[in-house]
Amino acid sequence: MKRPKIHNKYIMPIFGCLLAVLCIIYYYFFSSMSVDSDTHYIYIDNDDTVDSVYTKLSSVSNSHAMTGFRILSEMSSYSNNIRSGCYEIKGSNGSLSVFRKLKNGLQTPIRLTVPSVRTVERLAGSIAKKMMTDSITLLKAMTDTATCRKYGYTPETIVCMFIPNTYDIYWNASTENIMERMKKESDKFWNSERTGKAAAMGLSKNQVITLASIVDEETSNNGEKPMIAGMYYNRLKKDMPLQADPTIKFALKQFGLKRIYNNMLHTDSPYNTYKNTGLPPGPIRIPSVEGIDAVLDYVHHDYLYMCAKEDFSGTHNFAVTYAEHLQNAGKYTEALNRRGIK
Repeated sequence: MKRPKIHNKYIMPIFGCLLAVLCIIYYYFFSSMSVDSDTHYIYIDNDDTVDSVYTKLSSVSNSHAMTGFRILSEMSSYSNNIRSGCYEIKGSNGSLSVFRKLKNGLQTPIRLTVPSVRTVERLAGSIAKKMMTDSITLLKAMTDTATCRKYGYTPETIVCMFIPNTYDIYWNASTENIMERMKKESDKFWNSERTGKAAAMGLSKNQVITLASIVDEETSNNGEKPMIAGMYYNRLKKDMPLQADPTIKFALKQFGLKRIYNNMLHTDSPYNTYKNTGLPPGPIRIPSVEGIDAVLDYVHHDYLYMCAKEDFSGTHNFAVTYAEHLQNAGKYTEALNRRGIK
């Protein structure tokens, strides 16, 4: 039995219809969804609905691509399975590609920078600005004794776990995930070489970081930090009070002080290194990696005193004896008075 032949006059219309269908499919599902060639990022929260997702996508998408996305969403169970996260939308991505990312939770990691800040409140706030979690939840975890103990720290030392660096992490990571990631990165940072240097100094990791926080507060000059670290280490070995002015600022929570007066030295605080010998209970800031390594690679010398140079260069005059130190301090005091700094 012979098959009926398709008359030639129908071939072109059929081909035209197929081509039109393919063009429509490409237009709505495969052509660029982005309004421009730039890469955009969409942040989906836990409380987002399908309508709020549409709103967020519409701000960076072509109208026809949004139509395609809506069709795909309505044909699936996306409205009942919205996954939070940060999603990258490249200029070449069509609505089908974007839909698959969002529906399957194929989010893009963000770059989270742990900053060198002075307080745990500022740390929590800085991290929360880049993450889905809020600063209150993060701060609560950082100051909770049981949570800190879980990672081997106390509320005073928990900031030692946060090594200032930049990390790839998912935007919707929970507070627990963030804490676990920081613990993992801290363990990685404390390799055998750094651990060995700390042990040779007779200091724990937390003590090294605490000393580094004081060194960082004393100067931003990385070249001088090992020298300052050596001076404070000498005082520790002799069981002398560190007498570090930055610890007074921390105790008073007055970080903008230009001068430390005698009455401030009597501040009742465990962080006051004029009243208490040894290191304070924990860091007075999150120290830089350069500060930490400066302590581990401290300069061996006999200096026990230091005072800011009178030229306000940010560096210091060092002294072995207290008499020498008084001379240096006198020069600096005169320089402050000349400039009217109070």
